[in-house]
Amino acid sequence: MEQQVLELVGKLKKTGVDEEILTILCRCACQRLGSLLAEGVSPQDCGESYPLAAAWMVLDWLEQLEGGGDITSFTAGDMTVRREQGEDGRRYRQALELMAPYLKDEGFVFRGVRG
Repeated sequence: MEQQVLELVGKLKKTGVDEEILTILCRCACQRLGSLLAEGVSPQDCGESYPLAAAWMVLDWLEQLEGGGDITSFTAGDMTVRREQGEDGRRYRQALELMAPYLKDEGFVFRGVRG
């Protein structure tokens, strides 16, 4: 599964990143997703959602490592460049949304109040 994630990351990210770093990030993304799966659900049960979600997690982590964000202002005289942070964790959240049917339910539960 990690190799499939690595290949997806390679296709989705055009700039070069050290292969060893990518391999470690892919392994960690697979481990993280695996720890969130509902009991009795395997990565193979998730079809194509699992490797895509793991790839999105890796891309999100890489963006955060690279400083992410968009250049919002550039001035040539006295050289000023402003960069605003992007939406940290956006791809990570998308990955979890994609995998939602396969994940443990860890949401809020309201059970009632004695009156």
